[in-house]
Amino acid sequence: MQNNIPQPASEPTQAVDGCAYDLWQKGYGVIEHSEATCGRVQSLANRLVKAGLQPDETTVYQKLAALDRLASAGLWLVAHMTYANRVDVSGDPLKPHDFKLQPQGHTGGALNMVPAYAAYLALNNLTGQTRSWLMGQGHCVAAVEAINVLTGNLHPEQAQRYGSADGQSRLARDFYNYRQCTDGTVSAPLGSHVTPYTAGGIIEGGYLGFAELQYAHMPLPGESLVAFLSDGAAEEQRGSDWIPRWWRAEDCGLVMPIMIANGRRIEQRTELGTRAGLERFEEHLAARGFDPYPFDGRDPAAFVCALFEMEQSLKASGEEALQGKIRYPVRIPYGIAETVKGFGFYGAGSNAAHNLPLPGNPRLDAPARELFNQHAARLWVAPDELNLSIARISEHARQCRPLERDHPLALRNPQEPTYPHLPPCENRRSPMSAVDDFFCALVDANPELRARVGNPDELASNRLNGVLAALKHRVLEPENEQESIHGKIITALNEEAVVSACLANKAGLNLVASYEAFCVKMLGAIRQELIFSRHQKEIGRPAQWLGVPVVATSHTWENGKNEQSHQDTTFCESLLAEMNDVSRVLFPADYNSTLALLPSVYRRRGQISTLVIPKRERPCLFSWDEAEALSERGAIVVDEDTSGGEPLLLMANGAYQLAEAIRVCERLRETGTSFRLIYIQEPGRLRQPRDAMEAEQTLPDFAREQLFPAQITRRVALTHMRPEVFRGHLHSLFPKTKHSRVLGYLNRGGTLDTAGMLFTNRCSWAHTLAACALVMDKPPGEWLSAAELAAVEGRGTPGVITGV
Repeated sequence: MQNNIPQPASEPTQAVDGCAYDLWQKGYGVIEHSEATCGRVQSLANRLVKAGLQPDETTVYQKLAALDRLASAGLWLVAHMTYANRVDVSGDPLKPHDFKLQPQGHTGGALNMVPAYAAYLALNNLTGQTRSWLMGQGHCVAAVEAINVLTGNLHPEQAQRYGSADGQSRLARDFYNYRQCTDGTVSAPLGSHVTPYTAGGIIEGGYLGFAELQYAHMPLPGESLVAFLSDGAAEEQRGSDWIPRWWRAEDCGLVMPIMIANGRRIEQRTELGTRAGLERFEEHLAARGFDPYPFDGRDPAAFVCALFEMEQSLKASGEEALQGKIRYPVRIPYGIAETVKGFGFYGAGSNAAHNLPLPGNPRLDAPARELFNQHAARLWVAPDELNLSIARISEHARQCRPLERDHPLALRNPQEPTYPHLPPCENRRSPMSAVDDFFCALVDANPELRARVGNPDELASNRLNGVLAALKHRVLEPENEQESIHGKIITALNEEAVVSACLANKAGLNLVASYEAFCVKMLGAIRQELIFSRHQKEIGRPAQWLGVPVVATSHTWENGKNEQSHQDTTFCESLLAEMNDVSRVLFPADYNSTLALLPSVYRRRGQISTLVIPKRERPCLFSWDEAEALSERGAIVVDEDTSGGEPLLLMANGAYQLAEAIRVCERLRETGTSFRLIYIQEPGRLRQPRDAMEAEQTLPDFAREQLFPAQITRRVALTHMRPEVFRGHLHSLFPKTKHSRVLGYLNRGGTLDTAGMLFTNRCSWAHTLAACALVMDKPPGEWLSAAELAAVEGRGTPGVITGV
């Protein structure tokens, strides 16, 4: 496959010191260097010296020889992490009791990642620049942990545990040991996937495909990112094909995607496991704006050459684009590391390589034990030789650069924005207009913060006209004033792709908006982000990116004109189940309550906020003071009448539910019934906290008691969500089951208007009034006319209630 990446000169410069070159060329253990790689390495050495990055070619070859030894030691340690309880650095064969009773590990993929990650470290040393990295296949984390332990690139928790003389043995013992602390958390600073304990880790990689969607949107200009991707994800997530559509030198850093093409899933070969499949994939990439760059994925030096040449190529293309010499899209270099699953150890290339490549447990099976010791011996590096090798490709202090654990993307901490102060509204307006007004003003006030809008389809339909006019769709060939080569709006009919563009933009300001029913397709990406952010917080290094709002508009109760596929409350329900200190779920009911909420959404770092917002015009029910109080507390008393006897507590959650509840209050007042109406904008503030960190976000007991006095035991709630979900999360608000009812979405819908949706789900004002009568031990007929009661009971005409 032809590509535009610079190739080695036809007559590469020979090494100044033949001994250094010969030492590297011999390889080490299972690592060999092909003729093609040798040519590329000679060209690399020449270019590094000419650029003043290395003093001479001899030094380059010495460092590449050191890289071979680090990679071999990494392979050796990964095999031990799967099978062994003890590491013998002398290289002596292990005995039966040295092995685990229950070996475990994603061994094959981790072995494949060792030369890749080791090469990333070596490239940083060779050029004196600490690049960022991410790994989409998080189950390969053993490779990263092993190399980090060997090189001392560790966070304090791992340094304390694995930085001592027996640290490698402790690492092996900890890997998949399942031990817990007294609070139930994992005892070791280690996991089966990337965790915040992993030095430099920024995504878990537990759900293949999201790294592919995010990497182009991560680095800022002047930064470089190495993205290690899996061939399995290439089959799963085609949104990654659009990366050349989004990359711009003006606001994107350099990206080097590297696919580890080992050709196997868990139990069968992938299409990329064949030569024809690889060739088709290269053709596929080339047709979509990439420059495929195949190389030997078994050789760490081949990785170094590929990464360096890819980076130089994209840098040159980006500069030409900035100068107007070429048009977008520029071709994005795409490395394809051709290898076999589990290279370097027994069982390479087989299905067994994925998990446990040996035919038996070496603790119990002598032939398996012999195979382990035999294959591990080929990878072992003498401690003195290894220490010298590590010293040669580290040198962070001498080069005055940070450890790889502290790469730019791992330390994202954008400055606090300047927040706009916009006037409240006194008339009817779409609550989505508040989002539009605020985000436009926020972006305008903070030009240094890169803006991204994730949009699956229709911004105008969702009342984001100002955002559309100011920020524009990012396209390659603009055809109207709403489009621009440098637009900030990432638009694609792929919810995962557009939300990933914003989740990746941790250096800036983000806004995601989509139809509520279709937001469900974003759940996997969002949940992965929430989990990682929560884990960062748990270990005392909380994420510092600005909060990200995901707006679910055109929601269930407004989308009656479409079929039931467009009527789904799953999104907010699912995110309400996540921990409230990283996942807020909000239901602003009018313009003012929406506007008052938005600054807190961005101020809360490391947090994703789901905002379920009407797009139709709604009356402004809350004054500015009330809207701010609602934002602060999550709930507010809307109306109250204490003139009657035993009171009724009525709760509303959702804009249209509040409107129905207000109508119910009018009838209750007419009947002389005491009541209190509370609007619940943020249900998570009222739940029973599940741990101490969530407790910091929930209302204290005295504030809850002020809103929901214990003596008012008869309670009815009307919710945007499914009633079972609302009742389950807020069960403490319903102390007496007999005297409480919750009404909401019952999975009923169709081509209906809003009133029809409320009626078919039995949560109209009339159904709510009937529920109120029942909890007050009164017959509903006392509060409803005969025609209304007949409609509620399914005997009469719905139009009596709906007005249609």
